Amino acid sequence: MRLCYIDESGTPDIPGNTSHFVLAGLSIPDQYWKEQHRQVAAIKGKYDLAAAEVHVAWMLRPYVEQQNISGFEAMGYSERLAQMQRARATEILRLRRGKARHYKQTRKNYRQTEGYVHLTLTERQQAVKELAELIANWGEVRLFAECIDKLHFAPSRGNDTVAAQAFEQIVSRFEQYLQNIQSGYGLLVHDNNVTVAKRHTEMMQQFLQRGTLWTQVEHIIETPMFVDSQLTSMVQLADLCAYALRRYVENGEDELFDLVFQRADQVDARVVGVRHFTNPGCRCKICVAHR
Repeated sequence: MRLCYIDESGTPDIPGNTSHFVLAGLSIPDQYWKEQHRQVAAIKGKYDLAAAEVHVAWMLRPYVEQQNISGFEAMGYSERLAQMQRARATEILRLRRGKARHYKQTRKNYRQTEGYVHLTLTERQQAVKELAELIANWGEVRLFAECIDKLHFAPSRGNDTVAAQAFEQIVSRFEQYLQNIQSGYGLLVHDNNVTVAKRHTEMMQQFLQRGTLWTQVEHIIETPMFVDSQLTSMVQLADLCAYALRRYVENGEDELFDLVFQRADQVDARVVGVRHFTNPGCRCKICVAHR
């Protein structure tokens, strides 16, 4: 059994606030799952992140409060946490007297990042890099992804949304991989979202009956299993992969990309598992490897 953990980066809305939408699936053989989960837990434990969800986009943001706390880097984790909680509580009280929109956005930012505030930006960057290096060294793992440049998106065959095209591509490539290795079945494990769950379940039911545009679906069983990403480390790694791919195609950032892209599925030295849907003349590493 191959488990394919799926997560996204960017927004599928057009225009949205990102130029690309990336859906990534990280496929892991079930017999390796326990050991790989242990390795992930060891890295998270090293940085006191055992109870935190690895959400890379939030982890790698600078937290301005840290810059205003004297001697922050020299403090231990517990003292850093106490200082950050105090600084943020003070800011929330101040903002209550201002614009409601700013107050609500700040509270959201604090809520999303509260699990990482005991780490400096350098430490957070290092933690994410170590997780990416872990993925790079898992030779039995395969990465599937669709990176859609929304400026070049054109609906086709009923896939009238960016998200629908991305999901059909992931399903097609995972299925073709299972056919190629001739080694049992696969199951999709997706980060839980009520709207996405309904849509992807309906699409998968159609794929099981009629196939995708590219292939019949014979080795992926059931509809996707939807899980809480906060409790599932492997979905968090799929988030890391999706983030690394999007930051590369949007900004050319390649440190994390070069690590996770090593796991892209290949056939005859050609990358088939990851595609950059963009203009035909693109010379990025994904397009060159895909051609």
